[in-house]
Amino acid sequence: MKNESFDIIKASGEKVKFSLDKLRASLNRTGAEKQIVDQILDKVRDELYQGISTKEIYNRAFSLLKKKKSYLASKYKLKKAIYELGPTGFPFERFVSAVLEYSGYTAEVGKTLQGRCVTHEIDVLAHKNNETTIIECKFHGEQGLKCNVKIPLYINSRYQDVKTHWNSNPKNGTLLTKGWVVTNTRFTKDALQYGNCSGLYLVSWDYPKNDGLKDKIDRLGLYPITVSTLLTNREKQFLLSRDVVLCRDLLDDKFYLDHLGISDTRKEKILNEISQLCAVENH
Repeated sequence: MKNESFDIIKASGEKVKFSLDKLRASLNRTGAEKQIVDQILDKVRDELYQGISTKEIYNRAFSLLKKKKSYLASKYKLKKAIYELGPTGFPFERFVSAVLEYSGYTAEVGKTLQGRCVTHEIDVLAHKNNETTIIECKFHGEQGLKCNVKIPLYINSRYQDVKTHWNSNPKNGTLLTKGWVVTNTRFTKDALQYGNCSGLYLVSWDYPKNDGLKDKIDRLGLYPITVSTLLTNREKQFLLSRDVVLCRDLLDDKFYLDHLGISDTRKEKILNEISQLCAVENH
């Protein structure tokens, strides 16, 4: 049986044909050498069966990559690592704020702003070049959940309410010009259509094309601490609770690893993995 004729099951429950090219592309994105990618593809292809889940294919490729180079496996598990920022959306808001700061914005999390009609709690407020942007973060803790049209509809009405009040007050010193919605999953077709029509800027895992969340993270080398293949879940949660959201933060705050009682040998391995991740493409 030709590998392309296998049916695989996505997280949403949808059946699709297996695509070797998609798997190759996801492995290539980690920066793994062609030889490593080819070896992994051969092994995964040999173990395919009808109805295999994408999760199972992913886990197999991940464990093979981890054996080769752990920091490449960290890059490969990026999507899963974003889900691990949960269960509350707060670390995701912090994460989005950090991505914006590395893109030249100054950003604040969890601000309450007065609208023309009511007050609104804003996830991230960002400023750049005398312009202000409000960003709403929609975090889903599991795969297969999409943001439907109700979300941009609701966010746009909040944005318009805040915008009217903000721009009528010269003391703010900037103009509120943009509203964003950022999600770690995807938008439905209607949600994208409404966002584009209303002027909201929508960012999902892979939208806009070549500038989605995964592209921004890879380009800026801003990996969440949850990508580490060497830290335990307990250690990750401890670091998140101390506002260490990015791998880069840990390089600046190494002392947290001492708080966790991590041995020198293991500490060296963890910092080495994280340094390699942050050094990718010399950002």
